[in-house]
Parts: sequence; C-alpha cells; structure tokens
Amino acid sequence: MSQSPVSPEMSPEVSTMKYGERAIAEGKLITFPNPRVNRRYNISITLPEFTCKCPFSGYPDFATIYITYIPNQLVVELKSLKLYINSYRDRYISHEESVNQILDDFVAACDPFEVKIKGDFAPRGNVHTVIEVSHQKSV
Repeated sequence: MSQSPVSPEMSPEVSTMKYGERAIAEGKLITFPNPRVNRRYNISITLPEFTCKCPFSGYPDFATIYITYIPNQLVVELKSLKLYINSYRDRYISHEESVNQILDDFVAACDPFEVKIKGDFAPRGNVHTVIEVSHQKSV
C-alpha cells in the first residue's frame, strides 16, 4: 500500500495519522446559507456514537447527543458536525462541560434562533446522566 506525500507544513504527528483521524483533527463546524430564511423550522439531529474520557478516571464515556435547532441565516453541514463530535473521543472532559462546549461551539458557528442540546450518557457504575442545555437568540 502506498502512502500519499506529506505536505511540508504538516507536523510529523499529523502525517502519521490515518485519513479519518486527520479529518477529525482538522475538522471544524462548517455552515451554509439557510435555504428558507423566511420560514422558521426545526432541524433535529441525533449523534448516537459520542465518546469522551472521564477527566478523573480516564475511563471512556459514551452518549447519544441530540441537537434540535431553529436556523437563522446559517445551517450546519452534517459531515462537519460528525467530525466535530468525533473530536471529543480522546478529550478528558466531564459530561457537563462536553455538552455545554458543544452548545457554545454550535452557537458560535451558526447563530441559530434557538438550539437545544441533550447529552444522554450511558450508565457507568449504576449512574445514568442526562445533560440538557439550550440557547435562544436575543432579539
């Protein structure tokens, strides 16, 4: 199997990554113009493979992330959202902080009229956690 050449500006760490790992590491939320700016409508997205690491134990945490939003001028592109969510895989971050950070980044990217984000974490040690956060655009 041949490898593609590595660009000189790419760090050795990035150059040894698999293409999917590189896409996740370089990923950011991408938006496009809302095709129906004058219509208020809901977009609901389910991301059932969210993972991060507990900042205290290092054990993996698994969750389903639910995003429901009413777009304003911009809509989030789904593949970029998938890569962004996958970037949490190796982060040491609490349930609470991860869901709040997703909200902050989502609002910064597309400035929706409204957005609700729910993180439904798989039970670990007989504890089931659900974190819900929301944002409404000031008028």
